[in-house]
Amino acid sequence: MKFIYWIVGIVVGLVLLAYVGLFTSLGNGMLKPILESKIKEQTQLESSLTRFSLGVSSLHIALELNKNNTIAIDGTYSLFAQSFDLTYKVALHNLASLEPLTKTKLNDSFFTEGVIRGDSKLLKIKGVSDVAKSNTKYDVVLTNFNPTSIIAKVDNLDLASLLHMLNQKEYAQAKVDVVANFKNITPHQLDGDVSLVTKKGLLNSAVMKKDFKITVPKTLFAMKLKAKLKGDDIDYSYLLDSNLAKINSAGKIKPEPLTLALTYGLNVKELAVLKPVTHADVRGPLRLSGSVKGTKEKLVVKGKSDIAASNTIFSALLTDFSPKSVQASISDLHVQKLLYMLKQPHYTDALVDIKANITNADAKNLQGDVTTVLKKGLLDAKLLTKMYKFKSAMPKVSYGMRAYTTLDKNLIDTKVDLASNLANLNVKKARFDMNDASVQSDYKVKIHNLDRLYFVTQRHLKGDFAANGEVKKAKDLDFTMHSNIAGGKVDAKLHNDDFHADINKLRTLDILDILIYPKVFAADIDAKLDYNLAAAKGDFKGFLSQGKFTRNRVLDLTKQYAHIDLYKQLFKGDVSAKINREHILASLDLKSNTSSIKTTNTKLNSKTKRIDSVIEINANGNPLIVKLRGNTSSPQVSVDASKIVKKEAEKAVKKEINKLFKGLF
Repeated sequence: MKFIYWIVGIVVGLVLLAYVGLFTSLGNGMLKPILESKIKEQTQLESSLTRFSLGVSSLHIALELNKNNTIAIDGTYSLFAQSFDLTYKVALHNLASLEPLTKTKLNDSFFTEGVIRGDSKLLKIKGVSDVAKSNTKYDVVLTNFNPTSIIAKVDNLDLASLLHMLNQKEYAQAKVDVVANFKNITPHQLDGDVSLVTKKGLLNSAVMKKDFKITVPKTLFAMKLKAKLKGDDIDYSYLLDSNLAKINSAGKIKPEPLTLALTYGLNVKELAVLKPVTHADVRGPLRLSGSVKGTKEKLVVKGKSDIAASNTIFSALLTDFSPKSVQASISDLHVQKLLYMLKQPHYTDALVDIKANITNADAKNLQGDVTTVLKKGLLDAKLLTKMYKFKSAMPKVSYGMRAYTTLDKNLIDTKVDLASNLANLNVKKARFDMNDASVQSDYKVKIHNLDRLYFVTQRHLKGDFAANGEVKKAKDLDFTMHSNIAGGKVDAKLHNDDFHADINKLRTLDILDILIYPKVFAADIDAKLDYNLAAAKGDFKGFLSQGKFTRNRVLDLTKQYAHIDLYKQLFKGDVSAKINREHILASLDLKSNTSSIKTTNTKLNSKTKRIDSVIEINANGNPLIVKLRGNTSSPQVSVDASKIVKKEAEKAVKKEINKLFKGLF
């Protein structure tokens, strides 16, 4: 019995000790500094309990988180019944000072107060708040301390005040009403509805221009959201309406497992206003509508749009929200409107049709094909002339194109046929490897009338031109060109900056005809050209054969006064040139059985059009020396013909040489 008495005594003593330690002024005084220390540790604020009274059935606590921010709780409770009848008041007059606790910057103030009544099994919280200048009332029911029911009503919440409180810029002003009525918020047993109405909305044009560099006209907006939750199903309708854009959506959502059956619509008068959301620097109108149906494992997204004034429809199959396959049809897309949307210059007008069938949209296992047809193309000649600083106006260029593209994993193969009134381009197979971003393509180009390239060449040309070859771009750039021109053949290749060309049996008369030069000399030329694009340096070495002069005044005079007929003689010899940017150093050495024509180190500046040359003509032992200096279009000519011609003939030679150079340059 003594042992039992001892046990009872110890228990009673502990109870008395707990009572004294917890529920008396002495115990409260001992507990208060301990609690304050823990609160300071958790809040990282200089917090203090300005009032702390914990009794057996009542409590009165006032916590000052820091200056002007207080929380107070008063009321009664029962430890044994675990029941509560409390009032609370939260008055945070300086939210900015609570950053160590909130971990984010807040502004302004927040106030709420209410009552807590019930027990551990069923607890009800009823309160009011002025959050963001609103009139807010809320009722929350907790079962076993877990929220099971929420009823809240928010009237006239000020959006600008809310944004400022959350330390966000005032992108818009509006009044917001929210009504939430959830009889049950237990997962999988949801029962309730919510509605949100935004009225008197106005975008802040000044902030939008400052932050996003976009000019937004005065934009009024309103928004409505209604949702009904039942079990795992959510039925909703949403509308955002403004004078710039309209967005709507409605349907049914089941979160777990995710199932969607909804429609959507987007009508944007100016895409630029969406830049803060999309981060896309685009502009212009856009209309889009469609549906979304299926599950996370198999989701079908369908839609139609008038992007760039087109008729566009598409259907995409998504697995785990990643595209699995895509089919799209685009008709009459206006390229000029697309360029406007992308804030690009108006390079061209054109209509584009696209048919895409991507059977596997996985980036690593792409499969599918795309057909692209471009029609009624017309380049903006005026703009391109200005952009590329052409010295003469670019002609009107109309064009059309058809391309067929196949996708096979990392390889994209494209066949292209482009036709224009300037040139035609045909590509049988252009291959792009996405793994190393390399390109390999054949090509065939045909220029119908070289004279239409005057805006680039600044020289009138005659005839047409055709070439074919290959282009490769990986680590290095390699380009080949093969052309049958001027009665001969040119084979050229480019490796990075190094260009090499082999010229075989080109006829000089045909070349002079293309260049619209006087046809003074007929010959075959074989040559090699090596040129470095980066250094702008190169060498030209050629050999002229079967050379024969055509009728010209200079040789007529030579025949008249020197009694030498150079027309009947065949010439052959070397021609060479060293190129250093605009500086050209050229040499020519032609010989026949009895005569020769020679010039060494003739200086020609292609930029300033100046020439410095001495031409030595030996007509069967009779020398004629011609010196040319000055502008190529009208050089100063001096002739030493004293040994073969009279003074009058010398004047005639000068005159004819001047005529010749004016024709050449």
